[in-house]
Amino acid sequence: MNRHIRHTGSPRNVFIIGIDVDSMGGSQRVLHTLAQGFAERNHRIDLIGIRPSSEPHRYHETPAYRHTTLYSRPPDPPWHARRLGERLSPAQLRRARAARAERDRARTRLRVRFGAVEDGYLIIGSPWAADWLAGVRWPHLKGIGQYHESFLQAQDSANLRLIHRHYPRLEKSVFLSEGDAAEFQARHLPNADVIPNPLPFHIEAPAPLNTQRIGAVGRLDAVKRLDRLIDAFATACADRPDWELHLFGEGPQEATLREHATRLGLGERVRFRGSVKDMAAAYRELSVLALTSEREGRPMALAEAAGCGVPCVSFDLSAGVRELIDDGRTGTLVQPGDTTAFAAGLRPLVDDTALRKRYGEAARDHVASLELPVVLDRWEALFDEIDR
Repeated sequence: MNRHIRHTGSPRNVFIIGIDVDSMGGSQRVLHTLAQGFAERNHRIDLIGIRPSSEPHRYHETPAYRHTTLYSRPPDPPWHARRLGERLSPAQLRRARAARAERDRARTRLRVRFGAVEDGYLIIGSPWAADWLAGVRWPHLKGIGQYHESFLQAQDSANLRLIHRHYPRLEKSVFLSEGDAAEFQARHLPNADVIPNPLPFHIEAPAPLNTQRIGAVGRLDAVKRLDRLIDAFATACADRPDWELHLFGEGPQEATLREHATRLGLGERVRFRGSVKDMAAAYRELSVLALTSEREGRPMALAEAAGCGVPCVSFDLSAGVRELIDDGRTGTLVQPGDTTAFAAGLRPLVDDTALRKRYGEAARDHVASLELPVVLDRWEALFDEIDR
């Protein structure tokens, strides 16, 4: 029996839209997970990417939802004219006209899709998607804006301006943590609400935690600061030669990180695993998950590892991180940027199998509310609230 089917009301029309919904990433995985879960509850789901991914990832072998992309190709690399003549050159003017024509065709395609239903909901996956949608009318749909990062991240980027510009006009603005929703409410966003991202899988048996592997999951980008993790691993496991560091993901920092590990004499103990299809199996290989990013909102890697019974050590980066790790009970929080303290946080979990198992068991209980059926129930309750 499908564990997602609890909905007993009428099927709803739900559009879910994002700029890029097909790259391998946490927010993309959430959109596909929600789309599949809603569809398995008999809702009519249309997942729409505005731009195609340059590196598309297949999230479901047999998706139960409709999935399309509006533009025909990924965006061109950013280009900046060095002088006025370049910006006004005939070649550049032709490119600009072609870009506007493609945008207009994409918006026309979307208007046709929206016009095929009499009513429904539009879940907007990011402030940038909301900004692009400003050129499309959809008065018969009820809009819900999502933000997959923290308030602090929004504050340091254009996202805050875009949220204030577009989200107050929507029925609801959905954030990932109580703390972040409160921050937005305090800044005059009255429709702020909270629905966490769901776990994309259900694990019957927890990880054995006997593999002597510390792991990190995510794109190998500079913002993830995996150089710090390699440094902390080198310190925490200097006299534990059987322990390894496994990095799951791909990205532009791989060569730099390999060189860094080699300089520290860890070339054979730092494993670059690339992208994997079965992330639940990857988490179950680990004994500890580590997160050393520069910034995070509510990182799915912490939630997914906890769902697999893997204790986590993380920099204390946001309200979302603090909601996912109960410090001293399910994992360890460390002052951001302090690599020495991070190594000290790893060491007890490296040394003590019983501690890992105690934290891991508590972690599974801690994130039980993130199981997909529970999160889908919250979304359906939100739809009911909007309808009233």
